[in-house]
Amino acid sequence: MKLKSILFLVATAVFIFAAFAAPTAQALIGSVIVCSLTLTALNLGGVMKPGNSYANTLTNLIPFFVRGFDVVSRELVGMLPGVNRDPSADRVAKNQTIYSWQTGKATLGNIAPSNVSPQAADKSIANVPITITNYKMSDFYFTGEEEKSLSSGGNGEYQGIVVDLVEQAIRAVVNQMEADCCTLGAVSASRATGTVGTQPYLTTVNASAQLRKILDDNGAPPSFRSQVVDTTAGANLRSLYQLTRANEAGTTMTLRDGELLNMHGMSIRESAQILNGVTVGTGANYTTDTAGYALGATAITLITGTGSILAGDIITISGDTNQYVVAVALVGAAPGVVTIAAPGLQKAIPTSAKAITVLAASTRALAFSKNAILFASRLPARPSGGDMASDVQTITDPRSGMSLELSMYPQYRQIRYEVAAAWQANLIKPEHIAQLIY
Repeated sequence: MKLKSILFLVATAVFIFAAFAAPTAQALIGSVIVCSLTLTALNLGGVMKPGNSYANTLTNLIPFFVRGFDVVSRELVGMLPGVNRDPSADRVAKNQTIYSWQTGKATLGNIAPSNVSPQAADKSIANVPITITNYKMSDFYFTGEEEKSLSSGGNGEYQGIVVDLVEQAIRAVVNQMEADCCTLGAVSASRATGTVGTQPYLTTVNASAQLRKILDDNGAPPSFRSQVVDTTAGANLRSLYQLTRANEAGTTMTLRDGELLNMHGMSIRESAQILNGVTVGTGANYTTDTAGYALGATAITLITGTGSILAGDIITISGDTNQYVVAVALVGAAPGVVTIAAPGLQKAIPTSAKAITVLAASTRALAFSKNAILFASRLPARPSGGDMASDVQTITDPRSGMSLELSMYPQYRQIRYEVAAAWQANLIKPEHIAQLIY
């Protein structure tokens, strides 16, 4: 079957799924409708090597007539639509690094009239590395005899199975892309708000206002902001009285479509990949030294205490209500230095020892501006002379907007299909990411 035919069937299936995936039928998302005849053990993702034994398990699918009732599940994608996807990163080869510049804060000086022009202050221009290290594919194959068996019913069974397997491959690749963005944001934010163990949005939308405050205080651009939560927080938001009554919410979006609102200047979406129960360090009884630290300081020396403080941990400092995300872990036991993410301390630490607390594991929803994370992605490169693929097509996933490559490889009495992409989530501006913990 030609890839163009597969693409047409995939597009049709995705269109039908999207039509039913509106929250009027929200229960369909994440569910699978299957008949008693299922396709199992398709050796998905397997690497084909000479001498290996390959055998798709098709026993239940070779009756004279086969009816396909499988609806391919799709998880919610919320991060990918909100991050920066710069096509200029397409020139990055696998494991190659390019750099994006990063300027620091400007300083002010006094104007003093003179007969000569004053010398401008020196500036240090930092850089942020951008790489592409993920080079992934999901594949499957069928032998000629398997295709013949599955086509015996004459109702397009084989084509339908291939289409569903392509959709499953798209699902696997996109889910990993989304997970990479969520993981990066969960360990790379500037500060956090919320309480471990307390669900947000049960009665108020105060958590969203606090997230906006962090972004505003950090100087994040007011446009193209996103907030990505898990489905539990999403359900809480949908249940709020004022969000389901159009006259109070100011819009019928939630009531009609079940989509989350653009609230407090942030487009709120849900993701199935929001991290829940992030592993944290075992640090206890740490205190700062008595040197004192000014506003904006990021490197803080700790004395006394035991256990680890990991990058991505959230810490509090006695006398300061801010919750800081650790950018660089504490190396070894005290005394040692822990580094918090930019823009650093929001309240100065006096010249006295202050207790440090490492917050427990939590769910970490995210609020961020588009420029905080750069998602570099492209199609995997092929030799200039081509490879063994007989047909190659670019497909765009309508749920995430990501472009993937679908390839078909004819082999000895079998044919292999592959969905592939190359990508990397790169942290550009931690100041423009905030966490909601619960």
